[in-house]
Amino acid sequence: MPRVDLRGWVAVLAASAVSLSGCSGGDDSARQGDRPAGERVTIRVPADAPTISAAVSLAQPGDLVLVAPGVYHDRVKITTPDITLRGESRNDVILDGRLRQSNGVVVAASGVAVENLTVKGNTQNGVLVTGSAKAIDGAPGEGGYDTGDEEVHFVESFLVSHVTATGNGLYGIYAFSARNGVIEGSYASGSADSGIYLGQCKPCRVVVRDNVAELNAIGFEGTNASGDVYVVGNRFSGNRVGLTISSDHQEKLLPQQGSVIAGNLIAANQQAATPEQADGGWGTGVGIDGGSDNRVIRNRITDNAGAGLVITATQNLPANGNQVVDNVFTANGVDVAWTFPTATKGYGNCVGGADLRTVPAGLAAVAPCPATAGSPSPSGVLTGPRPPRGIPFTDVAAPPAQPRLPNTTGATAVPAVPALPDLAGVLAPTASLLADRALVRVS
Repeated sequence: MPRVDLRGWVAVLAASAVSLSGCSGGDDSARQGDRPAGERVTIRVPADAPTISAAVSLAQPGDLVLVAPGVYHDRVKITTPDITLRGESRNDVILDGRLRQSNGVVVAASGVAVENLTVKGNTQNGVLVTGSAKAIDGAPGEGGYDTGDEEVHFVESFLVSHVTATGNGLYGIYAFSARNGVIEGSYASGSADSGIYLGQCKPCRVVVRDNVAELNAIGFEGTNASGDVYVVGNRFSGNRVGLTISSDHQEKLLPQQGSVIAGNLIAANQQAATPEQADGGWGTGVGIDGGSDNRVIRNRITDNAGAGLVITATQNLPANGNQVVDNVFTANGVDVAWTFPTATKGYGNCVGGADLRTVPAGLAAVAPCPATAGSPSPSGVLTGPRPPRGIPFTDVAAPPAQPRLPNTTGATAVPAVPALPDLAGVLAPTASLLADRALVRVS
């Protein structure tokens, strides 16, 4: 699906918020408070340090920064590796940017875990994990894009677990120039671009599992994210677009290749009460735009007014070798559509399944799996529904209470390389997947 460029819009919003409200209450360089003596200690906020950023500045590798319930307004930038930032109560530890800062939590070091808290009200991102200098700086309007000749620098391992990210101006949870990571058990809503975003990594080796993304412009977006990307067991419902996998010239490491989308519920993605900036593809469950060699398997893709799944090309980047098999499609505008309106086409794509409604008609018979390598993919014309007006990201409904991280003590050891899911046990989910964590109902 087309990437939404909100940089100018967000810059205006950020500038307006600052002029009205003044500076943020935080100071990234503050070193107030006292670190307890010893190795691998717990630094408590506010008992040992008055703010989260102050506690993070005291932390050494292996430490845990443990935050008591409360509303915090400081900017948090983590540049020390192998530390854990954890809230005592996910729903009651709230880092609120009040639209006065770009990002809530910036992770710019490897081996960092962010757990069990809520991040809201930032003009760009709730949680940003990145090795990109531009993104780390957080200048309004930059968004973290890397389009120059500079070498790509990565955060080499990370974990975002049981985090609620709501009402942020670009992305809820944003991993960019980051690899060997896990995003799990989290909730993202009210993002004016996408709830969860993975971009510019190759090979990525990133697992996105057991999350809920709803009431965003896009639920999940993977752009120029290639190699061992597993998006498994998530609920992407009630967004304007459910999930996109794409190649984009605005980022490095083209083209996108090799994601696995398995066991997800991707449903009812035509919600009007969502940020209106991502109107392209409104009503689409899954969009593959210039991405190749992706596997979409054993998902439940239902009640998407435009199309359950769309494959298309982007600019000069074809969509090749994508496999769509063993999914449950119901109540979509059409189930599967392949559309290549320009000179750039697709090759070797395939579809499995009976009784699918497709554009062009009969795709499962014409292009069954496994595909013949290099075979041209047929193309049709898809006319989707007209998108309704949306709402500002600041007006999206508040999230329901979310389950807290299971009881644990001490810092989390983030693995240098995460274990990848065993797909043998991944089945198409029911419509009740993670329903207890969601506002949007799915029938």
